[in-house]
Amino acid sequence: MHFAHDEKTTELLERVTAFIDTEVVPREKVLHEQVAENVRTDSWARPAVVGELQALAKQQGLWNFFLPGEEGAGLTNLQYAPLAEATGRSIQLAPAAFNCAAPDTGNMEVLAQFGTDEQKKQWLEPLLSGEIRSAFAMTEPDVASSDATNIALRIERDGDEYVINGRKWWITGAMNPDCRILIVMGKTDPDAERHRQQSMVLVPRDTPGLEFVRGMHVFGYQDRDHGGHAELRFTDVRVPVSNVIGAEGEGFAIAQARLGPGRIHHCMRSIGLAERAVELMCERASSRVAFGKPIADQGVVRDWIAESRVRLEQLRLLVLKTAWLMDTVGNKGAHTEIQAIKIATPQTVEWILDKAIQVHGAGGLGQDFWLAEAFAGIRTLRFADGPDEVHKNSLAKAELRRHARR
Repeated sequence: MHFAHDEKTTELLERVTAFIDTEVVPREKVLHEQVAENVRTDSWARPAVVGELQALAKQQGLWNFFLPGEEGAGLTNLQYAPLAEATGRSIQLAPAAFNCAAPDTGNMEVLAQFGTDEQKKQWLEPLLSGEIRSAFAMTEPDVASSDATNIALRIERDGDEYVINGRKWWITGAMNPDCRILIVMGKTDPDAERHRQQSMVLVPRDTPGLEFVRGMHVFGYQDRDHGGHAELRFTDVRVPVSNVIGAEGEGFAIAQARLGPGRIHHCMRSIGLAERAVELMCERASSRVAFGKPIADQGVVRDWIAESRVRLEQLRLLVLKTAWLMDTVGNKGAHTEIQAIKIATPQTVEWILDKAIQVHGAGGLGQDFWLAEAFAGIRTLRFADGPDEVHKNSLAKAELRRHARR
């Protein structure tokens, strides 16, 4: 693979970086103020500053970078990687500003790849334009959802309708009133082959029987900038059979197709977050004096900075290789690398954030810097889209098979 950006990527990266520096970063304080007001009033509405930035980005054609083909920006994974990394520098605002925020990105990919023309018209088009938001309801409180075949929520056919009963939790973005549609994964045929029991159906937010039980906290944070994480209860929820995505029994396969790009997008953005953390660590170390000299003169701090740079560069190369493989041999061919980056990225970025917090002293624990909140967010990635242990187990089995064939 070539390491230089092509002309299109270079041009877009310059525009995206300029937009983030001039429009996004100066509004971070406004976002925090609006989120604080949402917490005070117990509102999950989208902060107004997000809509302002989306309007500006859309006017400049900085929109839907994540989606290949005619429906999106037509970028490859390798072209999108540096753009996604740039958005990670302001991870609470920038991805949403460009309509490249999870979980909408994954849901749009599902609808684009597997949705019917009617489903695309009703839901994909308003998602692509940023008019609405969405959620992906897979994880459940009563089963170990790291094994997706455990999913217990029932989707039973009754004539021309499906009847849905069960519980979900940690459903990202669902508390946001702009979240108008949920992709819900459940069990349609418990007697089928293990990976053919599940299906996905579209459930509009206002469907009777769908209850938004509560918003959930992550290390004390409520994530009200993007709609939080919800616990949901489905009680005799009815939707038309035409709301199934793909066909009955294809839910597990669709979930796997969705999670591959989602995992690498998380990793791309996390690298940008880590880069900003290193910058803050260096600034803080240079400006703080302890025991008669700048903290930057302490050997242990220099060790952290050096290690951060080495680990970050290694991580970026692995993510870029994975993006290149996804473009050249497909997501299935890049499966091993996708698992590797999903294992390596949260742990590496978590380590860098930990050192940045340490350099900041007590300030790193509080709200005056974004490090503590970023740490909480990155720690969740060790669960999101599959926990570390599941990916390590699968990766090890693949490695053992590869050596057994020699």
